[in-house]
Amino acid sequence: MSRPLGHALHLFRMAGLFVVGIAVFLVVRWMLVPDGFGALGHFRAGALEDNRAHAAVHAGRAACADCHADEPERLKTGPHAKIGCEACHGALGAHAAAETDAKPVKPDSGKLCLVCHAQSVGKPAGFKQVDPKEHGDGSGSCGGCHDPHAPDKEPAASPAEEQKKT
Repeated sequence: MSRPLGHALHLFRMAGLFVVGIAVFLVVRWMLVPDGFGALGHFRAGALEDNRAHAAVHAGRAACADCHADEPERLKTGPHAKIGCEACHGALGAHAAAETDAKPVKPDSGKLCLVCHAQSVGKPAGFKQVDPKEHGDGSGSCGGCHDPHAPDKEPAASPAEEQKKT
């Protein structure tokens, strides 16, 4: 039995499968990839407009310094110098944009400070850590003795802590 194209028929079938595969790929890509994708790299160009439609949630340290000019000066040399205002005070975009008259809530220092400074063996030895049961005046508030914006200016030790050292 002779075939007019010989084994070339197998090549045509294989080429047909590639053409069908490429067509399926192009149809699926057309269905799944949004318009504008790839115009700005591996991003959708319309995402910028979508994000601009939302109000800013965070204001950033510069916006805080516009009204509270003395705070960056107090923070800049202390150990909290690289911590942004909103890390402790929460998102302040609406406050900075004056969209609301409500002032941000002052954080509860007794809970907030312990997020970073609670004693843990997993933290570096040089990192300041406290056991809240043994440290402080018993009020549960760190802000009573420490200034969170200038924590490097430590208060004088309480008489109870002086007694522990001896």
